[in-house]
Amino acid sequence: MTYLSSAFTAEQMEEQLDKFLDSVLSSRRTATGLAKMLAVCNRQQQDFVLEWVQTIRQSTHAEMAYQFAEHVVRALDLMDEAGVAAWAVHAMDVYDKKGLHPAVAVLREVETFIQTQKVTGLALEDNIGVLQLFIAGLSGRLLKLESAEIAYTDTETLFLPSLLSRFTSRVDNFRLFKAITVHLWAQVRFGTWRLSLSKALQHFEKPDKACRLFHTLERLRLDACIARELPGVYRDINQLLTLVGETRIPSGWENIASRLAHPKATVQDSYDLLPQVYNGDVLPPLCYQGILQPEQVEEIMAIRLAKEKELFRVGLVHAAQEKLQLKSLSEIFPEETTNHFHIEQIPNESQPEGFTFELYLDGIPIVPPDNLKSVMDSIIQDIGLIPEEYLVAAGDGGYKILDEKTAERDPADVWKGVYHEEGAFLYDEWDYQRRHYRKHWCVLRELEVHPQPESFVIKTLQRYRGLVKTLERTFEALRGENKRLKAQPNGDEIDLDALIKAYADTRYGLEMTDCVFTKFRKEERNIAVMLMVDMSGSTKGWINDAEREALVLLCEALEILGDRYAIYGFSGTTRKRCEIYRIKKFSEPYTNLVQQRISGITPQDYTRMGVAIRHLTTLLNGVEAKIKLLITLSDGRPDDYGDKYRGTYGIEDTRQALIEAKREGIHSFCITLDTEAKDYLPHMYGAVNYIVIDEIRKLPLKISDIYRKLTS
Repeated sequence: MTYLSSAFTAEQMEEQLDKFLDSVLSSRRTATGLAKMLAVCNRQQQDFVLEWVQTIRQSTHAEMAYQFAEHVVRALDLMDEAGVAAWAVHAMDVYDKKGLHPAVAVLREVETFIQTQKVTGLALEDNIGVLQLFIAGLSGRLLKLESAEIAYTDTETLFLPSLLSRFTSRVDNFRLFKAITVHLWAQVRFGTWRLSLSKALQHFEKPDKACRLFHTLERLRLDACIARELPGVYRDINQLLTLVGETRIPSGWENIASRLAHPKATVQDSYDLLPQVYNGDVLPPLCYQGILQPEQVEEIMAIRLAKEKELFRVGLVHAAQEKLQLKSLSEIFPEETTNHFHIEQIPNESQPEGFTFELYLDGIPIVPPDNLKSVMDSIIQDIGLIPEEYLVAAGDGGYKILDEKTAERDPADVWKGVYHEEGAFLYDEWDYQRRHYRKHWCVLRELEVHPQPESFVIKTLQRYRGLVKTLERTFEALRGENKRLKAQPNGDEIDLDALIKAYADTRYGLEMTDCVFTKFRKEERNIAVMLMVDMSGSTKGWINDAEREALVLLCEALEILGDRYAIYGFSGTTRKRCEIYRIKKFSEPYTNLVQQRISGITPQDYTRMGVAIRHLTTLLNGVEAKIKLLITLSDGRPDDYGDKYRGTYGIEDTRQALIEAKREGIHSFCITLDTEAKDYLPHMYGAVNYIVIDEIRKLPLKISDIYRKLTS
């Protein structure tokens, strides 16, 4: 038998509301009217409303909670509870971005929300993860995704509508999201912006008309590129056009479309055809087309090209140093000569440009490292080639890579204006009370650890020299371990389990398998390890020393194994100043410089863990490995200054970040010195994915053993 509680009376409802709305009530503004409206709802609805009133008050503002209560009855008449929850979350997101008054307007304008939030509509925020993975799988520059009122790109970000409800099918709305994304990607990948559109438009009496006609020409060319590169997406686009009754090739444009569909057609062909079509009518954009924003594109490209020119020139020095195994530019080029580098074009029909580039140093081909190759690819996407003036190596020490419009900024200025978001990484944060992410809530920067003399590392190795020898023997054995493979067609020994199963199969009339042997095989290790080190202020003294000693010993062990590993520290102060400290990147060898950075690890500020996990997860995702580990060294629970991050909020955000890492195939483990960790770590990491070390001195002794268990 199910017991249903009776609904609250108006008096009882007012008593409940008073608890949450006390700060915004007065003698003139009471909860009486709200309570009378809510008294007509059933108990389930009343509980639902009270839960959201409490959530909104705690997560945003008491006035928001009052406005929600005032308009929720009307919302419940028009939507189900899931729709009302989406309406509340949308209002809270607006509060985060724009403040109280715009958010209150969302709560008051229920009908407007409903008109845009159709049942079949798809929100970008709910699909951005899938679209980001999709776009990452395409060739070319890694592009970000953001929401905007209308689709366009600035060549670094693809701006997509926040909601699509064009079709009655959610599947079709998602296909439209994908079509828009691919069309914007194609602009960047196939050279729409290699020539200055702004300058070209100046020659026309009506620049806006010329821009829209140019967009139609480019859309036809890019459609043909997409048909060749992504035939499945092209089929989807044609099906969407059929559904909306739009025609891909306008009447009278057949010859133009044929010319632009040629595999060797470039953006120059679109420019050449523009005068021919200018006197005709402007055609409406297709459902996936969006708009062109040449001013924004050219501003972004100018900044990027200036930076990448210097990055490329500095990269040439590093490539030459690696090739010739020399230390300085003067050793590479002792004479005052001009250009020792050159690039040759190699025909390659699989590339949009029709060729690839090969880099030469004094007539000898060199393979550029991945970071230099990505810069080269980006420059080629923008310009179509590597200009001759780029092929002059930077001098010793390289250049400061700066935006010409701004002077170099000090991270200490993080609190001034909007500087905290300039050039930083923006991450969502999980608000467990909202059951929703706060969008772009945390601002994170990567900083360098100031190197200190490696005397600390030397003393640690001397102090634990007996343990180091033991580690060497243990990890040498681990590196050389053979793995027993069972149920093999041939081998050294009989696999008794497989033999019994095979015999049982014959009794049932099945053919007996010959896979009844075992054999040993040495497995290649394919492991990437991210070490995340707590650098909060609470690690002062012995804890900091123990962390650094543990890192030294673990580095020694990892060097023996040959596993790839990186080390990053984390700290910060509030959501606006989250900091990750580079100690060792995956691509760096374990050198004296890394040892000096380990020696330079010093306690900083607070422990906002969720954003650090999300950033390091992103870095781990960039590494190809069969096993990926994220190992955290910490002395306490998530914590931060001046906001609600300490306590349940921080624990739940960290847990959500770990869940996100698990979805990416990353196994997380925590080593903590907090004796109270059993109260919260099982909830965050799981029952077996953490260890509490009750004495600081045990940490260096335990950490290598823990790592061995995790990877064997």
